[in-house]
Amino acid sequence: MSSESTPSPRPLWSRLLLRLGMAAAGLGLACTVAAQSVASPTKVRYEEVVRSVLYLPTYVALNQGYFREAGLDVSMKTSQGTDKGMAALLSGSADIVLIGPEASIYVANSESPVKPKIFSGLTATDGFLLVAREKPAAKFEWGQLKGKAVMGFRPGSNPDVFLETAMRKHGIDPKKDLRIVNNIGAAARTGAWMAGQTDYAIFLEPEATVLEKNGKGFVVASIGREVGAVDYTVFTATDPFLKRNPQVAQAWTNAIVRAQKYVATAPAADLAKHIAEFFPGMGTVELVAAIDRYRDIGLWKTNPTVERFAIDTLQDMLVASGVLDAAKRVKYEQVVVTDFTAKAQ
Repeated sequence: MSSESTPSPRPLWSRLLLRLGMAAAGLGLACTVAAQSVASPTKVRYEEVVRSVLYLPTYVALNQGYFREAGLDVSMKTSQGTDKGMAALLSGSADIVLIGPEASIYVANSESPVKPKIFSGLTATDGFLLVAREKPAAKFEWGQLKGKAVMGFRPGSNPDVFLETAMRKHGIDPKKDLRIVNNIGAAARTGAWMAGQTDYAIFLEPEATVLEKNGKGFVVASIGREVGAVDYTVFTATDPFLKRNPQVAQAWTNAIVRAQKYVATAPAADLAKHIAEFFPGMGTVELVAAIDRYRDIGLWKTNPTVERFAIDTLQDMLVASGVLDAAKRVKYEQVVVTDFTAKAQ
């Protein structure tokens, strides 16, 4: 597996979006979800970007029946990447996806005739944790990354952009002072780490806790804590879908708000039981540790609205990382709709 960094993601996005956008247009933007009676829940095809404790409120809503009580019959798939989640949305194989907001910004600037809209937020910041191969002898200093290889994520994705932002905050030039390896697929990252690739890496929970438990890695920093509050993963649907199915988006948002309120106060042990079915093989102790770690950094939103500040700040970060032309910044209203979160509150 090569450790060379891949080029800018824009050509990939352009080719992908043209194919999928035109395909969706050729299908007449058919929406598969139709209004149904209360006795017959509306089927919703949902895709999450990866499987992680990061998305705990959604798992709670599924496990506790919040979606069902809101009139929705939700099926879930894991995309293994924001680019793949957006592809599913634009091709019509998913109705609602949980992805990074950067994807909607890229599509807004593309030639795709189908445009996505963010209608509710889930996480308040980045949930990735910086993991070292060796246990630090003293307090971790970001300068220790200089000259090292760090396993990032796909170029242009939120994980990579947030990582670079945290580095720049500490005076590190991510293009010159170290080597970010970002050509390893989401599903292959843990295996690559176990095989000895790179000196540092970013991992979500529960992978970070499992690596620590097995002595295969040591968490030294939280990317989200370094960057601060900037919406990281959001619920997204196409603009035509939201216009034709507002009752679905509202029911979805209502269920998520209910889950967010519960997650804010419920004991970690109870939450671990609720999400255990989504993490087979994970013990309660590990899940509780992961939940407590995420709670400590204020990961989960308590207000589902994605604010203008978050989109503006994210675009600043994308420009600084060289994956968005400053002249192609998009307006907040192009990518976010607040109707559903306003009513849910």
